[in-house]
Amino acid sequence: MIQIDGDVVAAGGTGASRLLTYLGALVLGAGLALGLAPFHYVWLVPLCLGGVGALVLRAPTAKHAAILGCILGTAYFGVAMSWIYEPFQVDADRYAWMAPFAVLGLAFGLSLFWALAFGAVGAVARRRDVSSPRAAMARLCLLIGLWSLAEFGRAYLLTGLPWAAFGQFWIDTPVIHLLPYVGPHGLAVLTLLAGLPLALLRVRPVLALAPICVVCAVVLAAPKPPVAPLGSDVVRIVQPNAPQDEKWHPDLRWSFVRRQVAFTEASADPAIGAPDLIVWPETAVPMMLNDAEDVLAHIAKAAGDAQLLLGIQRRQDGRYYNSAVVLDPDGTPGQIYDKAHLVPFGEYIPAGNFMARFGIYGFASQAGAGYAAGPGPQILDLAVGKALPLICYEAVFPQDVNAAPERPAVLIQITNDAWFGTFSGPFQHLVQARMRAIEQGLPMVRVANTGVSAMIDPYGRVLKDIPLGEAGFVDAILPLPLPPTLYARTGDWPVFVLCVVLALGGVFFVSGRARRS
Repeated sequence: MIQIDGDVVAAGGTGASRLLTYLGALVLGAGLALGLAPFHYVWLVPLCLGGVGALVLRAPTAKHAAILGCILGTAYFGVAMSWIYEPFQVDADRYAWMAPFAVLGLAFGLSLFWALAFGAVGAVARRRDVSSPRAAMARLCLLIGLWSLAEFGRAYLLTGLPWAAFGQFWIDTPVIHLLPYVGPHGLAVLTLLAGLPLALLRVRPVLALAPICVVCAVVLAAPKPPVAPLGSDVVRIVQPNAPQDEKWHPDLRWSFVRRQVAFTEASADPAIGAPDLIVWPETAVPMMLNDAEDVLAHIAKAAGDAQLLLGIQRRQDGRYYNSAVVLDPDGTPGQIYDKAHLVPFGEYIPAGNFMARFGIYGFASQAGAGYAAGPGPQILDLAVGKALPLICYEAVFPQDVNAAPERPAVLIQITNDAWFGTFSGPFQHLVQARMRAIEQGLPMVRVANTGVSAMIDPYGRVLKDIPLGEAGFVDAILPLPLPPTLYARTGDWPVFVLCVVLALGGVFFVSGRARRS
């Protein structure tokens, strides 16, 4: 048993009580995921985190705490990333059987980062005294630091996968205004700082509510973004709405190209004038760049005086690339960007040539190991200014945007969200694109094959969009970039150091108290 200021709580206990504890972790993890798009039940976030804090305070051993983290993470990622099921249905005869294993396997794999953090908390605090609220708060600070470091690991290690990170809860709330200052990991730390101490609400209400009140005060004090200043350049966003199982079909694929050509040729909006730049989505042309000379010449002719950027695959020296290409007026590829941050098991398979012998390929792979990675972030010189291209999954990584060789005037994401289905995946992807715009203080042109395509201002607001599942185009005036944000200058280092300090402070206080007792 553990006693906090006279309040006795179970610690481990019987097998039945442990089962209830694990069931509680399962429910809390699933509930926490409902704070993400498309649900946005953000009121659940502090409640669930308070429950998590209570469970960790009651964990009697490192093993028990690690199991809690694993169950919590598996439930959270299983719900948050259930859209992973969708790609396996595109070629169902080959891949459908893998879908349940992929969803649960990915959720369990990501949960191991959390299990490591929770287990470390249990190991440091093993048999330590938490009879006072101060000692309990020290353990929670340790959890905040280690859990945040685990999220850093998830974002950076093994190519990284920061999907469903805690900062994404707050996209349509005033909290998101802190993003240009603290970045996505800073928002995650503030989320844990506000929510976990609610575990002490019954025994020390003031101590439990003080952190969330401080965070709310900071949010209220943060300046509210004004209307984004607009420039004079006009961008046309083209969305063909090609379902993934039809996109490459021999009898259907060129109908989507003709649709995009028709949208490209359409009359301009007289209120804002002719477009300066036209953008097609990822792999918009269903053939290799090497063989597309006549097709690209026809597309460039349809664009008229406007510059056109599109997604297409290309082959060079026996390697295949997923590329963004800027066409010259005659259809010649003028500038080419090759996607650098590839999707594991989607665009390439580790040891792909060996795995191909067993019939295992990446969903979008071309041969053996799949696509080759480009050299890294690259600036394109466009009619609307310097642009940083991001192909699909690359918009998930704030560190990749920060790694640009120079500051662009606009971010351009081309993507094929048809892989993500129609429920949660496309909307969560849109949230992350909006966050990249806010972090950098830059407008973003987002062009998706099936939606959601949008013009996003430097404050993350969607100015114009084409909804999911609709074919069409929209002309929008490109907002002007803001001055570089604090996060754009510093990146993740300040928050990483803060997390280390929190973790070390928690270790020092918990261990020091144990030595004195």
